[in-house]
Amino acid sequence: MMDVTRDTLMAYLDGQLDGDARAAVDAWLADNPDAAIELAQLQRQNEAINALFGPVATEPVPPRLNAHRLALTQSRRRWQSVARTAMIVGVLGIGIATGWLLRPASDTPALYNRLIADAVSAHTVYVAENRHAVEVAGTETDHLASWLSNRLGTGLAMPDLATAGLSFLGGRLLPAPAIPGGRAAQLMYEDSAGERVTLYITPRSGIDGPNLELVRLGGDNALYWAGATITCTIVGPQSAETLQALADSVFAQLTPSSPPGAGYRPI
Repeated sequence: MMDVTRDTLMAYLDGQLDGDARAAVDAWLADNPDAAIELAQLQRQNEAINALFGPVATEPVPPRLNAHRLALTQSRRRWQSVARTAMIVGVLGIGIATGWLLRPASDTPALYNRLIADAVSAHTVYVAENRHAVEVAGTETDHLASWLSNRLGTGLAMPDLATAGLSFLGGRLLPAPAIPGGRAAQLMYEDSAGERVTLYITPRSGIDGPNLELVRLGGDNALYWAGATITCTIVGPQSAETLQALADSVFAQLTPSSPPGAGYRPI
């Protein structure tokens, strides 16, 4: 019997095994359903990456990315930075210069775009987990709601999506350093086929941008919406139409005090 290791599975996923080796892995996966599910999730992740960046990989390298040119540019900027820093240190003193050198970059994506990216990243990481997919199980709904509401500084309900065929697995607290408060909540749901959906929730304070944004990422879709007090990004392999239907229910349950449709508009 072939010894199937993590490296073997990665080679299988990348199409690097011959016929006999692939057949042996297929037989092993049939006896190890958890590993088969994880491998399928990794396959979806690869498809999403290829869908996003595959076309770019076939394009010729632009002249501005020539290795020699980049090296010269980097060297020039390094010396310019040294000269500028020396001048600042001499005029303003070491303390002020240090503060200038550590200033945040101004050319950064809009916050709502960063939230969508963080939501997709967290979804990809945690839906692949079996035993540790969530930090607090869905059986502790009251505790989870109280804990996450306290950490996010806003009242947060745990949406019940049973009518949509989704069972609540639980949730976790995540760091979100880009936003005020620095915290986000992730809630995870699963259907009868094992497909998972996550909600990535943050306070709305300090976040500008559209009330609604849909992003298609190969095998997954992400639907972002912002209400008066929170933002929520729903991520899953379901169609955009299915996520929209879920959003109607999720929004009503997460913000029960808001009037119908407030801060959320169907696509």
